[in-house]
Amino acid sequence: MAADRDLAFAPAHQLASLIRRRKLSPVELVDIYLERIDRLNPRLNAYLTVCHDLARAAARDAEAAVMRGEELPPLHGVPVPIKDLNWTQGVRTTGGSLAYKDFVPDDDGAVVERLKQAGAIVIGKTNTSELGQSATTENRLGDDCRNPWDPACTSGGSSGGAGAAVAAGLAPLAQGSDGGGSIRIPAGFCGVYGIKPTQGRVPGGGSMGGMPLFSQSGPLSRAVRDAALLLAAIAGHDPRDPASLRETPPDFVAAFRRGKRSGPWRIAWSPDMGYAAVDPVVRQAAEAAARVFEGLGHKVEEATPPIDDPFAVFGPIILADEFAVSGHLLEEHAHELMPYVRAALERGQDIRAHEYSKALRGLERIRLQMAEFFDLYDLLLTPTLAVPAFPVGERPRLIAGVKVSALWGAFPFTMPFNLTGNPAASLPCGFSPAGLPIGLQVVGRCGEEATVLRASVAFEEARPWAARRPPVS
Repeated sequence: MAADRDLAFAPAHQLASLIRRRKLSPVELVDIYLERIDRLNPRLNAYLTVCHDLARAAARDAEAAVMRGEELPPLHGVPVPIKDLNWTQGVRTTGGSLAYKDFVPDDDGAVVERLKQAGAIVIGKTNTSELGQSATTENRLGDDCRNPWDPACTSGGSSGGAGAAVAAGLAPLAQGSDGGGSIRIPAGFCGVYGIKPTQGRVPGGGSMGGMPLFSQSGPLSRAVRDAALLLAAIAGHDPRDPASLRETPPDFVAAFRRGKRSGPWRIAWSPDMGYAAVDPVVRQAAEAAARVFEGLGHKVEEATPPIDDPFAVFGPIILADEFAVSGHLLEEHAHELMPYVRAALERGQDIRAHEYSKALRGLERIRLQMAEFFDLYDLLLTPTLAVPAFPVGERPRLIAGVKVSALWGAFPFTMPFNLTGNPAASLPCGFSPAGLPIGLQVVGRCGEEATVLRASVAFEEARPWAARRPPVS
């Protein structure tokens, strides 16, 4: 049992290597994770659907390919759960909504298709807030998603199931998506690594929810190298998504190898982005983590991007776009929607054209302001979140003695980089006195995920985090 637990927490790249060298059976590995999911998921609700039969069949096929001596793709035989916003052929895809509780797609979404091509085995569908519209993972399909470090607390959202699954050893890595922080928020709360790529780096297509201007798929993992592997598998242009970048993606796997030797970088540290109230425990841990880069030979100075109010820009665009995609649910399924989704759709239908146009102009100003800031710096560091994970259903209204918005008060740092399109990651950098993880956000120039990955692995080598496991594991 102890050996199985160690395998469950092994990095994905090591698992792939063991499979390739015939030291580990994909069937054995899938069974280890399925047993753990069956045992622990009732406490966490990280998975909405578990693909017992399909995953075992795919594992048998993967093992047969190994025994035939075939050339194997990079994630061959590695179980990877899919966020339940993404279409999966023949597997229920709910979008976290009662409205789609019985929806089974005929096709895979673009990201799922690429992960299968990379050899990954779809082991299940992870929990998400309804249509990805909340930074905490609650919906009407079951209990709220729980944090493995303290099940009374939230795992974040909207990729809360992915974050909880990786943290608890219910998957070696996971696919998530991020339209306002939905990879980085659960990564920060659950003590794992997560990176949102540059806008357009990963194609959309075959997924639920709106946010076409801001959302990107990306990895959550315990090791930076694993995130690089998954990102490499899903990045690149797809004609089904005209907004996806046509340029050839960087070599993300090579990027992490050069992490500690890169630089020196010019690094800005902003404790509050000029507007956020931050728990002193979080600020202290994140600032100490930022100063680690000084010890690695980089220049770190306190500086904040001089940007306009990002919330005034984000709101009209996201509300109108969500209504454009899902507004029909108000007529057909209003009684089944979570209150936050119904309220957002109702507000979205009232956004006027001139308000949307004004927000788009504001978006371009903020993007220019951020680009000019990154003319001066290679990286920007901030706390990932303003607080450690809080009890489910109890969003903070007061942080460091300051009244904050229930909507964004705990999550002030992530969304601006969805607006600007910059790649941004959350890496584990410490724990609160209650034993809850704290994250450091690492932001790079648009198009420079490789630099973010290098910085992340440099920190990972200086301050390893993967050995500590949560109580529910």
